[in-house]
Amino acid sequence: MKKQFYILSLITLVFTSCSSDDSNSSATTNIVEEAVVSPLLGGPNQQNQVYIDLSSNQQTAISRDSWDLGFSTGSDFRVIINGSIKMAVKQTTSTDISEVQNEDASVAVGYSTYSTMGYVDNPTGVLQGAGSGEGTAIAEISSNNEDNKVYLVNLGYEVGTTTPTVGSVSTDGAARGWKKIRITKQGNDYVLQYADLNATTAQSVTISKTTDYSFVFVSLDNGQIVNVQPKKNQWDLNFTGFTNYFPFGASSITYYYSDFVTTNMLGGTQVYEVLATDANQTAIEFENFLATDINDTNFSTSLTDQRVIGSNWRNGGGPSSLPSIKDDRFYVVKDVEGNLYKLRFLALTNDAGERGYPVFEYKILN
Repeated sequence: MKKQFYILSLITLVFTSCSSDDSNSSATTNIVEEAVVSPLLGGPNQQNQVYIDLSSNQQTAISRDSWDLGFSTGSDFRVIINGSIKMAVKQTTSTDISEVQNEDASVAVGYSTYSTMGYVDNPTGVLQGAGSGEGTAIAEISSNNEDNKVYLVNLGYEVGTTTPTVGSVSTDGAARGWKKIRITKQGNDYVLQYADLNATTAQSVTISKTTDYSFVFVSLDNGQIVNVQPKKNQWDLNFTGFTNYFPFGASSITYYYSDFVTTNMLGGTQVYEVLATDANQTAIEFENFLATDINDTNFSTSLTDQRVIGSNWRNGGGPSSLPSIKDDRFYVVKDVEGNLYKLRFLALTNDAGERGYPVFEYKILN
């Protein structure tokens, strides 16, 4: 059956690249009403973040380790870090980028990092917050430069290249090292200073807001702007590795997920989950689900949380079981243009059982 899905997806899928804005610049003239899609995650290393636009059936793939910081183009001055490669940051007490800094092993993603430490962005995707695990890990950039501190930056990991056992993933490659950064404001622009920890001088780059996009992305390898997300009204779903919070006692820890799906909350995409009344009849219930069955109030969670799909669509597997999709559910998606779709997952792996080959289908609800 999976082979049939792949053949159909090759017929229906329109491929785009993130190397140029050209693939994202044209407005959708014909709404795609149904398709089967195989996001190009890249297999068990899951080297890509893949952005899907439902109304045009286009996907945009970008290497997970090609960017480090995302600068919000909204009215606020917020900066996100790349959670798909386990980046983490810590604010210092200094405002002097020329001061030598030292690595801090506690600044990382993992079981010993509590969410309240504030080393990673809040996984809901809500940018606002006062720290301690709320909002962005980097504090809002202030008009008062004395409030804009230097940050230690753990750059996370390169994309993995080893081949794992069947059903597993190998997302982490070599550690990417450390940087220190300081971000200030200049009018309506950001000014980023970045350097190695032991450097006494820093590179500087000015980042201007581009309102067609939710963020302007920058690589700390060279200070260059990187094309990552399509325009904010031209994507709906993102398949990615993801730094999440995981309950741990009375608190939560930072935890990394593969096969994660976020929605374009900032662009306006909304979603909710539908559980089948009979898990053996999910396919039939999916086919029979109509626009008149939609409950608009169920979209409310996705207005403030990009993780409604998240990892809920699949079983991660364990010592005695392989990963698999959860075949007792599907999703209702309102895309950025207001089109309504029903969507269900068909596969998590390829025919050989290898992770990183998801397949889903969607159909418009009229």
